[in-house]
Amino acid sequence: MIEAAMTLEGWYALHDFRSLNWTAWTAADDEERAVALEELHAFMQEWSPVEEAKEGSTAVYSIVGQKADFVMMFLRESLEALNQLETAFNKIAFAQYTTKAYSYVSIVELSNYAAGGSGSDGSDPMQNPHVAARLKPILPQAKHICFYPMNKKRELADNWYMLDMDKRRELMASHGLIGRSYAGKVKQIITGSVGFDDWEWGVTLFAEDALQFKKLVYEMRFDEVSARYGEFGPFYVGNLLTEESFEEMLKL
Repeated sequence: MIEAAMTLEGWYALHDFRSLNWTAWTAADDEERAVALEELHAFMQEWSPVEEAKEGSTAVYSIVGQKADFVMMFLRESLEALNQLETAFNKIAFAQYTTKAYSYVSIVELSNYAAGGSGSDGSDPMQNPHVAARLKPILPQAKHICFYPMNKKRELADNWYMLDMDKRRELMASHGLIGRSYAGKVKQIITGSVGFDDWEWGVTLFAEDALQFKKLVYEMRFDEVSARYGEFGPFYVGNLLTEESFEEMLKL
């Protein structure tokens, strides 16, 4: 019998990608744009108290290329909280100048591929500060973001889900060494999406130097976990948006 990996879950995640309707934005008069920006600022200012209360975290980035113009990444304690955020954004005046480009629903996840697994001794893993910080992370306000969804293959001889636990653990240990070699250069947050979205995992990377995304992903391509068993969706890359830089981007 093939053993399923056990997982620990933390905050729910929503990557909300939006495109700007520049035609509508430029056609709006000064007062309409001012109201839209005021409501956008008010919406964004509600995020700090949530983070201070350790009930979630948020980051906003512009997206380079034509897939979207910006992404709002929300981490919250429940799906209901994520749904409320979506609805709250859609109600503000600024939302009428955006269209929905893409979204991804998932939950921050840690698996027990690491030898022994977290909490294998019967203790509550959430009492471990290291584990709790990984499951309920404060999103770094790094200069750049990279997001992509991925699956593990289920094809004939290359079926990840037909490998026994020891083999999967061995492969993931090797895979993890590459990621750890980028410590201090790239922060990675893995979110599980089986049953939540069209792919199985979402990978969100943060870095001060965007070139590190290319180097990390390229190096991992030569690792067996990716080379043989990985399937990858679209990549989204972008730059940090603060309230000030968001307003600057919207200036005519």
